[in-house]
Amino acid sequence: MTRDEAVPVPSPGSPSPARIEADVLVVGAGLAGLVAAAQAYAAGRRVAVLDQEPEASAGGQAHWSFGGLFLVNTPEQRRLGVRDSAELALADWFASAGFDREEDASARQWAEAYVDFAAGEKRSWLASLGVGLFPLVQWAERGGYGPDGHGNTVPRFHVAWGTGPAIVAPFLAKLREGQAAGRVSFHFRHRATGLTTTAGRVTGVHGTVLAPSTAARGEQSSREEAGSFEASAAAVIVTSGGIGGNHSAVRAQWPGGNAPAEMLSGVPASVDGEFLGAVSRAGGTLANGDRMWHYPEGIHNHSPVWPRHGIRILPGPSALWLDATGRTLPAPLFPGFDSLGALRHILGTGHTHSWFVLNRSIALKEFALSGSEQNPDLTGKDLRLLATRRRPSPDNPLQRFLDRGVDFLQAATPRELAARMNELAGGNLIDADDLEHTIRARDRQFASGLGKDPQLAAIRAARRFATDKLMRVAPPHPLLDPRHGPLLAVRLSVLTRKSLGGIRTDLESRVLDASGAPVDGLYAAGEAAGFGGGGIHGYRALEGTFLGGCLFSGRAAGRAAAAAVA
Repeated sequence: MTRDEAVPVPSPGSPSPARIEADVLVVGAGLAGLVAAAQAYAAGRRVAVLDQEPEASAGGQAHWSFGGLFLVNTPEQRRLGVRDSAELALADWFASAGFDREEDASARQWAEAYVDFAAGEKRSWLASLGVGLFPLVQWAERGGYGPDGHGNTVPRFHVAWGTGPAIVAPFLAKLREGQAAGRVSFHFRHRATGLTTTAGRVTGVHGTVLAPSTAARGEQSSREEAGSFEASAAAVIVTSGGIGGNHSAVRAQWPGGNAPAEMLSGVPASVDGEFLGAVSRAGGTLANGDRMWHYPEGIHNHSPVWPRHGIRILPGPSALWLDATGRTLPAPLFPGFDSLGALRHILGTGHTHSWFVLNRSIALKEFALSGSEQNPDLTGKDLRLLATRRRPSPDNPLQRFLDRGVDFLQAATPRELAARMNELAGGNLIDADDLEHTIRARDRQFASGLGKDPQLAAIRAARRFATDKLMRVAPPHPLLDPRHGPLLAVRLSVLTRKSLGGIRTDLESRVLDASGAPVDGLYAAGEAAGFGGGGIHGYRALEGTFLGGCLFSGRAAGRAAAAAVA
């Protein structure tokens, strides 16, 4: 028996390492881990689930999510007049992914399989688990670079009724059933640090037992050590997540090495990527670490749960998007069209922040906030509360940010707004005359009734889609119309979120070594595996594909690992 790293020998009189035994061992209790464990348990295996966090954080990032799911050619789409197909979705996927590396071979296979899943079994499988869908499909990542460019040709972003918690719930319930039956065990506060191999096969993990913690869900927990453990199994599934909460790792892997000096975190600090190194030391291959999915539309959470806690604005297309100096971002970098393209452009200016400039009417109609906790109507399945979503109310999550959010500014005139923007940013980058000119030029385009502004054309095109007209895109109007005031400016920061690269796997979620051969006994799923294949998204994601990637790869890993147990 060998380990991938040295482990201190207990001193005389110290307790022996705690021992855990199972058929299938899952490292990580996020969505992918819960799905994998539930599948293995359903196949009749004894399953142990390890996680470094307290039990309160079971479900990981998925619990905090908006519940977006990429689905293709659904009844929800067809009822809204959307014509979609697996062929069209795959073309959009490949155009956005831009696969161009030798190690992308596995990822391409995963992409093809996932789109087939999204166009076929995914919806009915979720329905069988009790997961319903909000009927109004959203249109994320619209692109704008032509028919062969990045983006979703049609709306595909389906929101789970109950958001992220509703997706986590059936898998956690299945495992609680297994726990009651004595076939599933949870081991929280068990921090895996290395893999154990026997005769060339991965046969378990070892690590540190952390001291009990009362940290609530998402809060940073201590790393005080209380002991050690060893766990053995016929198959090990790594679902330990990405690196978004570890800013040092994000900066080290930033493409081109020009990471922003200041970033917000869209995920808890526990999303540290530490166990990826253990997989590498055991012979697994990591790929595409420089491919990441971070957002340029982050705002400081007025009530933070984890360090540097940020929230993403999910914008409609009507706000002016200005860089730190007040220049409008070029077409097609309108709000909601190309997250990565906008991020690259903003950082290329030499600054790390940008601005949305709009008015109150647009904000109330078009701003949504990411996260289950920011959408109590959808999360709580509350139709009465949903009906009041766009009404001003002190209990409205958006209104709380308007009132308390440090990044939100209001003013009666462009000049007053420019002064407040400069005060918040700590400089004089915004010229008041230029800001007023930009806003009035935009208003002249609206007043013409036609116009040559490509953003205005995009707004009018968006309102042809029923969901956008009903709840996501404000009727075109002058920004300076006092009936729609006051003017608003929202400072936007870089928000870390997802790793697009990770552990290379085949379509059975088996971890691959440098030669492309499976590492015996070792599997990976979820964000740790780049959601499958070491980078199923390539360079860009089409949104709604992260939860779905955890579901798809976790299911594959759980089934394959269970089948491999003699």
